[in-house]
Amino acid sequence: MLLLISPDGVEEALDCAKAAEHLDIVDVKKPDEGSLGANYPWVIRDIRAAVPADKPVSATVGDVPYKPGTVAQAALGAAVSGATYIKVGLYGCTTPEQAVEVMRGVVRAVKDHRPDAFVVASGYADAHRIGSVNPLALPDIARLSGSDAAMLDTAVKDGTRLFDHVPPEVCAEFVRLAHEADLLAALAGSIRAEDLATLTRIGTDIVGVRGAVCERGDRTTGRIQPHLVAAFRAEMDRHAGADAVTAAAAS
Repeated sequence: MLLLISPDGVEEALDCAKAAEHLDIVDVKKPDEGSLGANYPWVIRDIRAAVPADKPVSATVGDVPYKPGTVAQAALGAAVSGATYIKVGLYGCTTPEQAVEVMRGVVRAVKDHRPDAFVVASGYADAHRIGSVNPLALPDIARLSGSDAAMLDTAVKDGTRLFDHVPPEVCAEFVRLAHEADLLAALAGSIRAEDLATLTRIGTDIVGVRGAVCERGDRTTGRIQPHLVAAFRAEMDRHAGADAVTAAAAS
């Protein structure tokens, strides 16, 4: 399982760099612009320069409207600025058909520029609260559009969490559908260390966190702490080891 950490700017990215051995992907977002708020191109460039070259940088394009051309240009901007993982929050897409149209534009724009870029179709566990596409439609949307991964986050940051809206058994189905479509499955949404046992068991490929590694657990006013990143990774590794032992015993 890969650990994706989301700093809100260059200073926090430097804190991530101090904990680089404990994380896998540095994710650029702007939390005050939403769950998957897009940051400025120059911030992406500066964060790319601030973290070790062997750590891929991910960038969110935003909680986007159903405007395929606009979103494709934004996604290309993120790729040109140095991101190799491009995440699109399908906030304004109310049907799978709309979401596929948006993501096809993103995939073409990004991969025409950089074929090895990694495109992530992101939806919301609490989609019912904002009228966007059903969480379990995301793997098929990603497959049909040529994306590389399907992701779930939460749209409304009000203290509720991933499992409050999509219980573990539904998350497991999301992961299964993604893997069936030969996609990576990413999960986020106020994830805590106590969720890692479940996330490991259901086969999650990427776990995205921010609040869990910020001081006071506060994603908005707290700052990422390198020692909390290290502790979170240690807990991930512990659960991965336990799961491997269980799997070996079962076989």
